[in-house]
Amino acid sequence: MLTFSPFEVGLLIVLICASIYGFWLPFDKVWRNLLRAKKDPGFELRPIGKRVWKFLWEVMLQAKVIRERPLPGLAHAFVFWGFCAFALVTLNHFAMALGGAFFSRESPFGQFYFFFAGLFAVTVAVSITALAIRRFLVRPIWLGELSIESGIIAFLIFVLMITYLGTFWIHENGAGAKALWWAHTLTILVFLPLIPYTKHLHLALSPITIFLSRGHFSDIPPLVGDEDFGLDTGKDITQLETLQVYSCVECGRCTQHCPAYNTGKVLNPKEIALGVRGYLNEFGAGSEKPFIGTHISQEAVFQCTTCGACEYQCPVGIQHLPIIVGLRRGAVNTGKWEDDTGTKLFLNLERNGNALGFSSAERDKFIQKQQLPVYDGTQEYCLWLGCMGSYDPRGREIIAAFSRVMRYLGASFGVLRKEHCTGDPARRLGNDLVFSQLAENNLETLKQSNVQRIVSICPHCVRTISTDWREYGQAPPIEHHSEFLARYGDKLPNDNSGEKIVYHDPCYLGRYRGVYDEPRAVIGRSATVIDPPRARERSFCCGAGGGLAFLGEEKGKRVNVERAEELVHTGARIIGAACPFCNTMFRDALAAISPMPPQLLDIAQITAAAIDRMSHSNTI
Repeated sequence: MLTFSPFEVGLLIVLICASIYGFWLPFDKVWRNLLRAKKDPGFELRPIGKRVWKFLWEVMLQAKVIRERPLPGLAHAFVFWGFCAFALVTLNHFAMALGGAFFSRESPFGQFYFFFAGLFAVTVAVSITALAIRRFLVRPIWLGELSIESGIIAFLIFVLMITYLGTFWIHENGAGAKALWWAHTLTILVFLPLIPYTKHLHLALSPITIFLSRGHFSDIPPLVGDEDFGLDTGKDITQLETLQVYSCVECGRCTQHCPAYNTGKVLNPKEIALGVRGYLNEFGAGSEKPFIGTHISQEAVFQCTTCGACEYQCPVGIQHLPIIVGLRRGAVNTGKWEDDTGTKLFLNLERNGNALGFSSAERDKFIQKQQLPVYDGTQEYCLWLGCMGSYDPRGREIIAAFSRVMRYLGASFGVLRKEHCTGDPARRLGNDLVFSQLAENNLETLKQSNVQRIVSICPHCVRTISTDWREYGQAPPIEHHSEFLARYGDKLPNDNSGEKIVYHDPCYLGRYRGVYDEPRAVIGRSATVIDPPRARERSFCCGAGGGLAFLGEEKGKRVNVERAEELVHTGARIIGAACPFCNTMFRDALAAISPMPPQLLDIAQITAAAIDRMSHSNTI
């Protein structure tokens, strides 16, 4: 075992203190911002078990990192696992110089563990080399500009592994052993102070960020008090948001899957997180300077479709959507967002109770024409029409088809005499006043009507009623019509003709609600379901969410056209959808890209057609 002179021990202690001080000097700013940021309203640690499982799955097992990018993810996982394996070796390394080594290479445990760590040293050296080649030679566009800091960190990690592996060839008492020890030691001590200056701060923060997530996908925190307008200035940022933006590893997964970025818009979710981080580094939490206009573009913030692809992909627990919606809140609730179309939308919601601006009399005419029963408290289900089901032509066709299916199944239902928009577009665009008015009015209507169960054709309505209304009261249980139809699947016709239907996963049904198999099961009774290249959790947005169905797109390629082209290229003659917003967006896109586009049908229409075919065959 190596021995060290008093001078060497003293020098080592000085260098360790200098390294720790070098780490704390920049990290102190991060720590102070975390302390100055306000508490997160409504945050609870319970249930702990769920958080522990998520920590084990996403941090220790690196499952999310590997799942979404298998090869780079596995390389990253080996680096992480290598660091974990080296924790004990590193502690023993320094303890040896101070005369308190836990184990030596001569002991049975030492022989095993040093060899075990050596295996990881090989995998880490190979993995970090592969990641460096990918970063500096392959250079995927979503990784962004080259960073010299990343190169330095990769080099230091590689040196750490090589200097450790060298100990297997150079005997502890042999010539050069101490030089190798010092080379390994100095590399560690140089590496530590670099961490807070680089994206590698995620090594320290991301495990905490993942453990302390809000617990639910795209969980928008409530506003607290009359002075809380959203994420307007530095005084509005919360501790979780601060922790998350400092955890960003700049991997670009959010960028790679963002529909706005991929169609030439200004928005890049990674730059939103980095913009907030840049603001905190320059002005600090508690500053009165606005976020938007300093480090963040207002145009980018309002190009988000709130599809959730960024949040789903993020390997370090950043919840982009609450941050983006928070920035929208700050702009809208303080009057800093000036947009004629947005103003018109909010006025439509206030005056007419729907996003399309129609008189409620138009809804009454539709109900009478379709002979939809009015909910009187005795029926099993309240059929929630929503704005699209009440006023949009395609949405009305879906409602008509679904009501026929419900009648066929013998499920009693009725529609409300009066129904306002759930407030989804106001909620996602950040207008809390309009949203609260709509939510409270609807909750009162449901209470007075004694509604016990709700079913809706719109995933946006389902999400808003089941989750966002909770700030104002508890709504009755609600389910999407795909869940309803799948539950009654054994009573539906089973006449699979072999016709191929390509199914598009709506963002608010898939990523938000986790419903993927039910709509496929419903379609599968009538046809063969095929998936486009981007499906299920990786589904590409139709472009309607976040209020953009009403605001429109002014830059780049239209999101709905991008997705419609992908669906058409599958060769299927029918496109299956499960959201009236997706249906309407694809209707416009298909007309623009093909003179003879595939037929576009909702799962309710597909099911209703199967019932019609069965009824027709029974009469022959």
